[in-house]
Amino acid sequence: MAPRPTVEVDGAAIRRIRLLSGMEMGDLAGKAGITPNYLCRIETGSRRNLGPRVYAAIRTHLGATDDQLLAPGEDQQQRTT
Repeated sequence: MAPRPTVEVDGAAIRRIRLLSGMEMGDLAGKAGITPNYLCRIETGSRRNLGPRVYAAIRTHLGATDDQLLAPGEDQQQRTT
């Protein structure tokens, strides 16, 4: 069985964009289908690798791009469309 694909994100960038948009943590978490606790772990960097569904939901609801949210050096092939 092949490992599940993941993308490495820049949690600080997610937090910065969320705050600049005026969105509360609970609001983004609910829209992305995750718990506020999980989003907190993403933003603080204790959880850096996300599945494509969660990553795409966060990116969509923040109105952000891959260049803004992916960790530096993240492979272009792992980026979602």
